[in-house]
Amino acid sequence: MILAEKIIKFYTNLNTPSHLPENVEVMNPYQNGDSLEVAGAFYKKYYSDNNERTVLFGINPGRFGGGVTGVPFTDPEKLETYCGISNPFDKKQELSSKFIYDMIIAYGGPELFYSKYYISAISPLGFVKDGKNLNYYDIKEFKELITHYALDTIKAQMAFPLSTKVAYCIGQGQNLKFLELLNQEGNFFDEIITVPHPRWVMQYRLKRKAEFIREYLDKLD
Repeated sequence: MILAEKIIKFYTNLNTPSHLPENVEVMNPYQNGDSLEVAGAFYKKYYSDNNERTVLFGINPGRFGGGVTGVPFTDPEKLETYCGISNPFDKKQELSSKFIYDMIIAYGGPELFYSKYYISAISPLGFVKDGKNLNYYDIKEFKELITHYALDTIKAQMAFPLSTKVAYCIGQGQNLKFLELLNQEGNFFDEIITVPHPRWVMQYRLKRKAEFIREYLDKLD
């Protein structure tokens, strides 16, 4: 089984975290036929081999990016324009996706980047509360609700295989703290390196975007 097939199997068999608060909804694009089709096309295009990848962990998918396309940090517009994968979704752009693809182009393009890296998230499924994106760490008592779920999903992805030498944490606050806690528990990676979260850059440090893209490139290499 090639890597693309392993990844698609992982996403199609994802369970939903249990005992979530009643007002928290889960986004699972892999239960949508169109999302599953375009995500499958993406992984078959860039992961049709069995080479090891280094993982970058985001927080969880958002409503206009991975929560639609099934591809982390990839909105419908980037999926079509930069990855060449047509899709039926509204071509709304997501700030985080804009930054990530500017970084990927600076790195050398999707083919080169995805030949070395795999982007995931601490929670591969997204969350919505009152119609807005919700980060997993903003869910009340998230450690009790998410820890075992996150450990299981990381362990399943390590078998793709992913490199055990280093993982990158997208986000320097709560996401980093929780990933470090998970790594202490699961002993997955020798080192965790953090990079700024794209949404933080695009919302609060836009004039310095080139500087933060350079930080990504320097740390990745």
